Amino acid sequence: MNQKEKNIKHKKKRQFKYVKLALFSFFIFLFSIDSFAQDSIPEKEDLTEETELKFQQFFFKALSEKAIGNYLKAIENLESCNQILSNDIAVFFEFSKNYLFLNNTLLAKEYIERALVKEPTNIWMLKHLVQIYLKDNKYAEAVKAQQKIVLINAKEREFLARLYVFNNQNKEAIFLMNTLEKENLLSSYLKKLRANLESRNEYSIKKLSVDVDVEEVDTVEELNTVKEELSKDISVLKSQFKEVKSYTILEEILKNSNDNQTDLLKFSEEGIALFPAQAFVYLVNGKALNDTKNYKNALSILQSGIDFVIENKMEAAFYLEIARAFKGLGNDKDQMKYLQKAKKLKS
Repeated sequence: MNQKEKNIKHKKKRQFKYVKLALFSFFIFLFSIDSFAQDSIPEKEDLTEETELKFQQFFFKALSEKAIGNYLKAIENLESCNQILSNDIAVFFEFSKNYLFLNNTLLAKEYIERALVKEPTNIWMLKHLVQIYLKDNKYAEAVKAQQKIVLINAKEREFLARLYVFNNQNKEAIFLMNTLEKENLLSSYLKKLRANLESRNEYSIKKLSVDVDVEEVDTVEELNTVKEELSKDISVLKSQFKEVKSYTILEEILKNSNDNQTDLLKFSEEGIALFPAQAFVYLVNGKALNDTKNYKNALSILQSGIDFVIENKMEAAFYLEIARAFKGLGNDKDQMKYLQKAKKLKS
């Protein structure tokens, strides 16, 4: 074989490698958890062809590992990307996603903020930031991030209304819902949410999930004292709840009542009346009703409460209880439907 033939063969071999890489990247994008728009490869400057190829190999490998849940392996590959090309937005974004999957919200936030410095109006990254805040139950920060998203895309106002509710900004939530209704954009979900708020006199409740009712606590010192005195002793908790209608105390009662169905039903029903936007009280009530074979009422409560869920783990728990209710009612078809929904959220 002469030199010319060798060169042709080498060129074809090299082209074949690029084809394989392209096909590989296509299937990674196709089956990745995230959309193509979020995981697209960035343009890189001043990289040789060989270095760029290495970067892409590490990056696609990171996406592949993330897709199968190997988040630490994904991070290792992203570190290799970072060594080749530092301060890359797409790499920062992927770092943040993997750290969030690992429940390391501190690093997840740090990396997404680095990326947002470069692209402050990137809607995908802002949405990801909202999810980080929600993971930490920082609803005020989530609202601020969502407001930035709304400025970019007005269609995102529905989720903003939902966040207003969870941040106890009921006035803002209802005002926004009314605005959407005037524009014929109010979804059935938001209509139901607004009805729940209005039917329970939400304007008279200054805060849905405050630690202590502000009308019964005059000073910050009193508030801190109540917090410090919270006890796991269920009898003490019940006594405290009679004096101070606190969601924090109620949650402790429900979590520590174990299999006492009488207490679970009693306090979860009161919780729904006092804190109608707290999904947990609906879940406890629905579960207790299922446990007492009151499947019809359980289904009704669970279907009402799921509208207030914003976290996948809680949503999956609702689906499992809804499936139990359908099973108790002899509806195997809907039972399997909701079991599959729960399974999908957990995967």
